[in-house]
Amino acid sequence: MNKFPENFLFGGAIAANQCEGAYREGGKGLSVADFLTGGTVSSRKPGFQLKLDENKYYPRHRSIDFYHRYKEDIALFAEMGFRCLRASIAWSRIYPNGDDEQPNEEGLQFYDDLLDEMIRNHMEPVITISHFEMPAALVDKYNGWANREMINVFKRYVHTLFERYGDRVKYWIVFNEINAAVNDVKGTHEYAIHTGIHFRPEDDRYQLVYQACHHQFVAIAETVKMGHEMMDGAMIGGMVAFIPTYARTCDPDDVMKTFTANRKKGVFFLDVMSRGEYPYYFETYLKKYGIQLERTEEDLKLMKQYPIDYVAFSYYMSLTESAHPENYPTTDGNVFSGLKNPYLQYSRFGWSVDPVGLRYSLNWLYDRYQKPLFIVENGYGDYDTFENGMIQDDDRIQYLNDHLKETAKAIEDGVDLIGYCEWGPIDLVSAGTGDMEKRYGFIYVDLDNQGNGTLKRTKKKSFDWYKEVIATNGGSLK
Repeated sequence: MNKFPENFLFGGAIAANQCEGAYREGGKGLSVADFLTGGTVSSRKPGFQLKLDENKYYPRHRSIDFYHRYKEDIALFAEMGFRCLRASIAWSRIYPNGDDEQPNEEGLQFYDDLLDEMIRNHMEPVITISHFEMPAALVDKYNGWANREMINVFKRYVHTLFERYGDRVKYWIVFNEINAAVNDVKGTHEYAIHTGIHFRPEDDRYQLVYQACHHQFVAIAETVKMGHEMMDGAMIGGMVAFIPTYARTCDPDDVMKTFTANRKKGVFFLDVMSRGEYPYYFETYLKKYGIQLERTEEDLKLMKQYPIDYVAFSYYMSLTESAHPENYPTTDGNVFSGLKNPYLQYSRFGWSVDPVGLRYSLNWLYDRYQKPLFIVENGYGDYDTFENGMIQDDDRIQYLNDHLKETAKAIEDGVDLIGYCEWGPIDLVSAGTGDMEKRYGFIYVDLDNQGNGTLKRTKKKSFDWYKEVIATNGGSLK
């Protein structure tokens, strides 16, 4: 019942800025993530600046030291039987300032070694080109993706990666959770980490953010074009944080509000990347907010000609929406917030547990886009404690078991699914909060929120559980 295709890519996902550490080693420049004292949410708090303060703790500077320990960690992934590993490349390791004349050879060599280690351990590399860590120098020089020149800067970076690693990487993801940018159109925070925009008080935030998104859409099309020209058989994916939102009631006003919310949160970005054109409803949105995008005919032609090859997405939870939100309790989530669902259980971090929502999402996405799908993040963040020398993470096992069972059902429904990457197979710094103690891994890392600990790796109960799931191709799921 729960069997997966023989070639299904079971694995895990990590991100450079959340695991590598070594933030100034090997010629690496500063990235926007290096200034976060907490998670990405901390960048939206008053006073956040792209300046380092020696009196503050920056969790990403050391992180779990994957930069020096990657062989040890990959060996543990291999012991679980990983068939793929999603990792990201730190842009500022390759181009310390983002637009340097020449790439940094020491950074290039690190990823050569990392990819070779993956392949030696029989893992298909799934590589994210930009994962919330653009070089900080590009914020000062260009105002990030608000500037059209960033397309050319990014093209050179991508060309360097494809030229160097194209013989070993088939699956690429251009931007991690590109739809996170919409959170920056509101608020008073000064910096938008996802797009690298430095807002001034007088700026029209809607105008800048969506112009930045357009430049990223063009950059994605350029990446697809380049990838197809430079690498035989390469697949270039676009990724969103996909959080299906249900109507809180069957009141038609709730249903309509939900329909609109889903478009804004993720569907719009996938429509553009997958179909290669702006949907009609977005043009109405532009008029509503007085946004006048600078879009050339060449841009639109390129986007239409080079849509993404597959849809990559993260899935952790679902939300609900209502035309009368004041009547219901709210909850925070991955990237977006919404209303609580009375039919679901919630984690200790307030995220809903909705396995059926994953099957729904897979069918909904495949029905809409008719492209291969890839679950590149799914996981359960929790506090972990040792009991009799072992971490008994039964809640995590139950969460993953139930989500994989629903994934198997979606494949039986007819969905074309490439693989499944559990988020954070080894404990790492949380993207949203910057915590270490919000843990996702099958492997415990001895490090706390203040940076104390030995970094020792210890297998959790879920380690052997996931190992058996992979070995039985899902047959051990209950």
